[in-house]
Amino acid sequence: MDIGAICILGGSGFVGRSIADQACARGLRVRVLSRSRTRTRPLTVLPTVEIMVGDPRDEATLGRALEGMDAAVNLVGILHEGAGRSFSAVHAELARKVVRACQASGVGQLLHMSALGAAEDAPSAYLRSKAGGEAAVREAVDAPHWTIFRPSVVFGQDDRFLNLFATLVRLFSVIPLGAAHARFRPIWVEDVARCFVRALGDARVSGRSYDLCGPRAYSLGELVEFVARTLGRRRWIVPLPDALARMQAAVLEHLPGQLMTRDNLRSMSVDNVCTGAFPEVFGFAPAALEAVVPEYLADVSARARYARFRDHAGR
Repeated sequence: MDIGAICILGGSGFVGRSIADQACARGLRVRVLSRSRTRTRPLTVLPTVEIMVGDPRDEATLGRALEGMDAAVNLVGILHEGAGRSFSAVHAELARKVVRACQASGVGQLLHMSALGAAEDAPSAYLRSKAGGEAAVREAVDAPHWTIFRPSVVFGQDDRFLNLFATLVRLFSVIPLGAAHARFRPIWVEDVARCFVRALGDARVSGRSYDLCGPRAYSLGELVEFVARTLGRRRWIVPLPDALARMQAAVLEHLPGQLMTRDNLRSMSVDNVCTGAFPEVFGFAPAALEAVVPEYLADVSARARYARFRDHAGR
């Protein structure tokens, strides 16, 4: 497949920005469809990026976004439901719309972001809806060449996972932690993006699903301990029994920012780890968390210290 132009749906998000950056470095023309122009501002420095503001859930907008494109990348997803945003609508119904729009626009390849652990009988609505999105892609008649990616938790400088724990570590000396024994194999956002970009135009990945994990598994408690050590803080992490963890999640899901919901907790009741080796077809080994995270967490910590020094100096 000859790929010269791609449309990234959800391209202004955490993973999308890395894919757009790497796709531009490969010399591809990149169109990013986003509901927010503000969120796309970091992408405007990329030389071959075109920003299109619109709602990907609107089929007319979706059709215009895919006109003239060789491939589509669907990254649209949510971790929490809210007003007008259900897991089913965002993960499953939108996937069906994307497939139909690809067919109508003659897009030859579709790369679809799912999640590790997605299954029809998964314990959380989030994971079940991700399975619905996969089914929409796999079962479509005359669908474009598709590839599904199922990463474990994704980390990186702007993630909402390790950075959340870094904030908690800075603020509190005691951290009550639900699902402390939940297991993950975190993967660096740049490695996820590299898989997507290397899949573009590669017939070997057509009709395949790939689980993407980093080289090592950690419990949630171990990850929080790692963040605390990286920041040079000694913290007491208190694993919560299941009943208290559910109570904690029930409270947090009603607070601004929704740090945790009961559905998130149900997702963590199953291990988020790959059972096999990293896919050889992509031609690289994923980076270790320990090699990447200290650089950006330490940088954030240093910037915070410099800001305090400036404040004390009256600057």
